[in-house]
Amino acid sequence: MLPTDNQVLKYQFKSEEKLPVRIWEDSREASLYVARAIGLAIKQKQQEGEKIVLGLATGSSPIKVYGELVRMHKEEGLSFSNVVTFNLDEYYPIDPGSQQSYVRFMNEYLFDHIDIKRENIHIPDGTLPMEEVEAYCERYEKLIDMSGGIDIQLLGIGRTGHIGFNEPGSWENSKTRLIRLDSITRLDALKDFLREEDVPYRAITMGIGSILKARTIYLLAWGQHKAGVIQKAVEGPVTMQVPASFLQNHPNVKVIIDRGAAEELTRFKSPWLVGICNWDEDLACKAVVWLSKQVGKPILKLTDSDYNENHLSDLIIEYASSYSLNIKIFNRLQHTITGWPGGKPHADDTFRPERAKPAKKRVIIFSPHPDDDVISMGGTFLRLVEQGHEVHVAYQTSGNIAVHDHDAFRYIEFLHEFGLTQAIITGEGEKLCRDVTQFLLNKQPDQNDTPETRLIKGLIRRGEARAGARFCGLSDDHIHFLDMPFYETGRTRKNPVSEADISIIVELLRSIQPHQVYAAGDLADPHGTHRVCLEAILAAFERLKAEKWLSDCWMWLYRGAWHEWPVDEIEMAVPLSPQELVKKRRAIFMHQSQKDRPPFPGEDEREFWQRAEDRNRATAQYYSALGLAEYEAIEAFRRWRFLL
Repeated sequence: MLPTDNQVLKYQFKSEEKLPVRIWEDSREASLYVARAIGLAIKQKQQEGEKIVLGLATGSSPIKVYGELVRMHKEEGLSFSNVVTFNLDEYYPIDPGSQQSYVRFMNEYLFDHIDIKRENIHIPDGTLPMEEVEAYCERYEKLIDMSGGIDIQLLGIGRTGHIGFNEPGSWENSKTRLIRLDSITRLDALKDFLREEDVPYRAITMGIGSILKARTIYLLAWGQHKAGVIQKAVEGPVTMQVPASFLQNHPNVKVIIDRGAAEELTRFKSPWLVGICNWDEDLACKAVVWLSKQVGKPILKLTDSDYNENHLSDLIIEYASSYSLNIKIFNRLQHTITGWPGGKPHADDTFRPERAKPAKKRVIIFSPHPDDDVISMGGTFLRLVEQGHEVHVAYQTSGNIAVHDHDAFRYIEFLHEFGLTQAIITGEGEKLCRDVTQFLLNKQPDQNDTPETRLIKGLIRRGEARAGARFCGLSDDHIHFLDMPFYETGRTRKNPVSEADISIIVELLRSIQPHQVYAAGDLADPHGTHRVCLEAILAAFERLKAEKWLSDCWMWLYRGAWHEWPVDEIEMAVPLSPQELVKKRRAIFMHQSQKDRPPFPGEDEREFWQRAEDRNRATAQYYSALGLAEYEAIEAFRRWRFLL
């Protein structure tokens, strides 16, 4: 985990950051800060009788900023009557009414909810004939200048380092133009489209030169999956290969990120390289693990020279010698390893991750999607059941959007072919199947699934989840489908967590009163579902904190298909044998609709079972390289400590 703000202040940095960076605990607080800064600027211009020009971005990063601006308008009377806006980009070609168009995005999240004048809104036109685009781009550029230039520009950042749609290779003085999208950018955009072939190959974008003319720029980034590119943009050289790095040449850029996006910055990843540290055991563990990898030696073979030559001389002074420090950290990591994730009965648990008592625990495994349980902790799931604990699994969302249309067709056709339509399904049910079939046959690329179609797709995933949980040894009464409402939008973009979502979690926790809870802490999930699901769980625990049973409940966070915990942050490591790894794979294979190529694979082309096995093997290999026991694979967890 990253240091707290107070801990950060302990480090005396000679920063390697070439842009001013402000790091927030979470994206919500960061978004409120940016929205309030924009609101204040709008009011100041109003007092002076002047208009203000905003450059706006789309994507997931600014959504909470827009939400707060809308709230300020409705509840605090913030007026947008003096606001002129220019959007960064738009797909080409695209109809403005399309679900994926940025016209629709901006209307949905901002413009339809405020008092901005429609003639003051400017978004690149994705409907123009190709021969008119160049002249249009020139007019767009001139219109920005005629409006007085952009006062505040909001930016997100893509995985390739692009800002707007300025892909790697874009030049610093580039202007508004039609560009061809990078293959990685198109892959990342797939989450908003039904099929890869539906993602446009081109877009109209403001250029880097256009962006750099703005008086103030806010660059927003949330989540661990943005950490690597943020590090390159902030600490790396200015290069066309990372277009966001050109922001280093601007006099007034503010980089606003959350803790996940800050993980790769030197002051967090290896702060001893940039200043004097106030050492505690967590930071010492981080440094020793880093040094072991840096010099290619097991921990117990590290010498004073290794520490001295790698900027860690003050660390061994703190701990008297490398010998004593090595043993301390080695033992710390050794104590994370356990074959008893629910605690070993009748054993001394002084140095074990979990308590020995009660010997048989009530356990809830929360799974955001219907397959995260077996993908992320399938081996531990199997072990908990085999060791006699009362295990429940709770699937938080239906996962219906991650089912291909052809799978829905297959299940509907099965009903007809098997003759169940007349024998079992009611007349209303037969009509439902007929309606869904007709919808799928005529479905347009930008069309949301109907509620009936989502129902069928959700039932497909429910059946797969039930099969996976049964394979792990659960009976049906220990399998819970929560179908949290925030997920049911029919689109990849979900609603914020609501009271209804939290109440569902509260009811389940109260009914089971678990000793152990497992939840997804993989906040790098690019679609945000894991994050919302964890928010709901934490909010539920906050509601229940006065209840006596909660004082004896521990929560362990796993990470899923996207990232793993760094070794120095792991607090429980559950080793898997080759046979257990095969059983885990078989549990994942129960999710047939996600096999071969799931609808939303993210940035990783491997199948989920391959990602899980490679990640678990890599963790085991890392432990072995540090000089610890050698295992086939390891599943890793970090404990969440409640403030009761």
